[in-house]
Amino acid sequence: MDQSVVGALNSWEAWLSFERRASDKTCVAYVRDLRTFFQFLSSHLGKSVSIDDLSNLASSDFRAYMAYRRSGGLSNASRARALSAIRGFFSYLSRTGVMANQAISNVRSPKLGHGVPKPLSEAAVIELLSAANTKGPAPWVATRDLAVFVILYGCGLRISEALSLNCADIPVPGHELLRVIGKGGKHRIVPVLPIVMVAINEYQSICPFSRLPNDPLFVGVRGRRLNASVVQATLRRIRVQLDLPNSATPHALRHSFATHLLGHGGDLRTIQELLGHQSLSTTQRYTEVDTRQLLSVYELSHPRAKRCSE
Repeated sequence: MDQSVVGALNSWEAWLSFERRASDKTCVAYVRDLRTFFQFLSSHLGKSVSIDDLSNLASSDFRAYMAYRRSGGLSNASRARALSAIRGFFSYLSRTGVMANQAISNVRSPKLGHGVPKPLSEAAVIELLSAANTKGPAPWVATRDLAVFVILYGCGLRISEALSLNCADIPVPGHELLRVIGKGGKHRIVPVLPIVMVAINEYQSICPFSRLPNDPLFVGVRGRRLNASVVQATLRRIRVQLDLPNSATPHALRHSFATHLLGHGGDLRTIQELLGHQSLSTTQRYTEVDTRQLLSVYELSHPRAKRCSE
C-alpha cells in the first residue's frame, strides 16, 4: 500500500484509540484485519493499493475478500469482525473527506450463531474458590488468586477491569462501592460485598510488595501488575483438578455472577448496570440460560414431565 493509505490507516488507528476509546486489543485486531485486507487487495489488483483504488472498489471486490478469508478457515465471527473493521475504516475516510465508497454497504456480514453465556453452577463456583484458597509454597500467591476470583464473581468484573485496579480504588469501610473503568473508558459503580472485601484485605495484608495508592492492586511474583495470562493459567489448572468444563474461564465467573443474580430475583436493568452493558439485549442473553436451567429442573422434578418422557 502506498503512503496515502498508510497515513489514513495511522490516522484511523489514532481516532479509534483516543476518540472512540476502543481497547488496545480491539485496535490491534482491527488494524491487523485492515493490513490483511490491503495485502489481499495488492494481490487482487496486481499493484500497491492507493486511496483512489479504495474509492473505486466494487461490492464484488469486498465479497472476493470475504471469500478469501473463508477459504482460509476463518470463522464467521472473525470474518464479521474483519468486515466491521473495513466498514469502520471506510466510514472514517468518508467523514473526514478523504474519499467515499458506498459499495461496501451492499456486502452482508456473515451470519453469527446465537451464543448463550456458559456460567458455572453455584456449587462449582464454591468448589473453585475453595481450590484457589489452597496455600502452597507462596501463600500470598494463593491468597491473591482467591481475591481475583472472588472479585470477578462477586462484582461481575471483566478480567481486564479487575487487573487494571490500583490500591487506591479499593473502597474504604462505610463506602463499599467500586468505581470500575470498562470498555470504551466508560465508568460504572459496583457495590462490593463483605466477602469480597475480606478476600482483598487478606491478600493486601500479606502481599510482599508496595501497597501505595497508585500501585497495582494485583501483582505478579516480581511485583508488577498481574497479567491476565497468569490468572487464566491458574484457572486452567484448577478446572483440570476439579474436572470442570473448558468453558470454566475467568470470564465465566462474570457470566456466573449475572446468571446467579437473575436466578435469585435480580432484575435485568440492575444487572445491565452492574455489568456495564450498553444494550439491554446483551444482558437478556442471561434469561435464556436461566430459562434453560428452569426447564432442566422441571423435566427432572415434575411428576408429569417424568411420565411424559417414559
